[in-house]
Amino acid sequence: MITNSINKHLTLFIISLFVSVQLFSQQIDLSKLGEVHGNIQTDAQYYNPDTAIGAAVVPEKLGFNGFANIIYTKGNFSAGIRYESYLSRLQGFDDRYSGNGITYRFARYKNDALDITIGNFYEQFGSGITLRSYEERNLGYDNAIDGFRIKYEPVKGIYLKGLIGKQRLYFSQGPGMIRGIDGEIDINETFTILHEKKLRFIIGGSFVSKYQKDEDPNLVLPENVGNSAGRLRINYGDFNFTGEYAYKINDPLNSYQINSKPVYKPGEAIILNASYAKKGFALNAGISRIENMNFRSDRNATLNDLFINYTPPLCKQQTYALLTLRPYASQPNGEIEFTTQVDYKIKKDTKLGGKYGWDISINFSGANSLDTTHFNSSDSTHANFNIDSTLQGYRTNSYSFGKEKFFRDLYIEISKKFTKKFKASLIYDYQEFNYDVITNSVSGKDFIYAHTVILDATLRMQSESALRIEVQHLFTDQEIGKQRGNWAAGIIEYTFNSHWFAAVQDQWNYGNSEIKKRLHYYGLNIGYIKDATRITLGYGRQRDGVFCVGGVCRQVPASNGVSLSITTSF
Repeated sequence: MITNSINKHLTLFIISLFVSVQLFSQQIDLSKLGEVHGNIQTDAQYYNPDTAIGAAVVPEKLGFNGFANIIYTKGNFSAGIRYESYLSRLQGFDDRYSGNGITYRFARYKNDALDITIGNFYEQFGSGITLRSYEERNLGYDNAIDGFRIKYEPVKGIYLKGLIGKQRLYFSQGPGMIRGIDGEIDINETFTILHEKKLRFIIGGSFVSKYQKDEDPNLVLPENVGNSAGRLRINYGDFNFTGEYAYKINDPLNSYQINSKPVYKPGEAIILNASYAKKGFALNAGISRIENMNFRSDRNATLNDLFINYTPPLCKQQTYALLTLRPYASQPNGEIEFTTQVDYKIKKDTKLGGKYGWDISINFSGANSLDTTHFNSSDSTHANFNIDSTLQGYRTNSYSFGKEKFFRDLYIEISKKFTKKFKASLIYDYQEFNYDVITNSVSGKDFIYAHTVILDATLRMQSESALRIEVQHLFTDQEIGKQRGNWAAGIIEYTFNSHWFAAVQDQWNYGNSEIKKRLHYYGLNIGYIKDATRITLGYGRQRDGVFCVGGVCRQVPASNGVSLSITTSF
């Protein structure tokens, strides 16, 4: 639990504030006291053992995750707390999520130019390559900063940020201290003469450092590690360009070693994206090169713990079930990633487009290794070897693609509205997946090649009812990991009215070479929505695998049981 005195005093202050509002609400006009808002979410599941899919026996039978945000605002002032409960945590979430506690509390003052926060906060500099603090509840990811943050706009178009604090680590904090500054200038806003110009510029830069004491008796480790970046955005009519470059000094981590030795090589990242869009047509292209940008506030952290920064994914983020069987996870230690997407609309009321036209979207994305040479102690005769080579771990040969392919994804979607009430999409997707690299394992088979076809159709009926049908099929000859061979999947979803909906779904691994593993992962969900409240009751099987959001992933175990989810806001 969070136990330091500052946390306690701030929490007691906020609670006292809420209590005071309640005590005096009968005597004082509530509008003068400010407003209280918030939201609540509870997720519970009753677990059944299911040896066929590998669902483990859960001794408690019931898993429960819950949280509530309560925020008070009055004028320029706001304050809030978040209470979290894991009794016991849902399967797939880290064991360190256990018990109850106030995990997030803050007080904030904000006017037109100045914004000051004490306590917990989330923040991002630029694309996030130097700093990104955020929460993704479905991943069990939360690296909120606890400390002090100031934002200031001295003149219109100039934005400054500064912060200091420590990161959340479940119900405690990481050992490292984070310090960061960020500045951005909107050239056209700042200089009056450029206000109406078609060509627009935004430039910015950031610097983030972490301090962690060196307590390793065998190594000399840098206690202060800096990560700096510069960024540029240019907009001219229908054209838009963004670019950011970052450089991080050497930061040896236990989570990244070569030849069982920590890597002292500095990190580097460059992210470029360009887009062009006009009515009926859009083109987007991006490329990034990430080298040794694994930046954490604890050098001993692993998995998704205590990341200070974020490597933005360029590969298409898929949502259909069979396209997420093997999602691509960003590789902060080293990758070159790229994407190109074209969106085109065949005009309506034309011979080819018909009454409503057609929408066509094509995306091609992928990732490769860096072009590098690894050193070891036997490389002393190598022309590029020097006394620091084994500490560096490797040498970068060029900025070109490495020979090792990580991932490829070709996605084609054709969508059409046939009538006012009926629309459909046909999707084809081809993926190449380097199993050993992405899952950090050794299968001896390397690649998975998969073709997937999807039909997604929606029919709107009388009043507010609608029927949606989704059919998917994945073809592959590879049998690597637990999900093997061909898959079929389908969803039938019916919306009765604005309040009630129901869905039935199934995923079937019918192509598995082991007959007893040709399993169905079925599910049934019923939901009710009223105003800001949503209640969903479900029953079924969950396949084990990797679940990703924005290139950040966690392992999800197989499960079987009844689930209940309730969300509301006030």
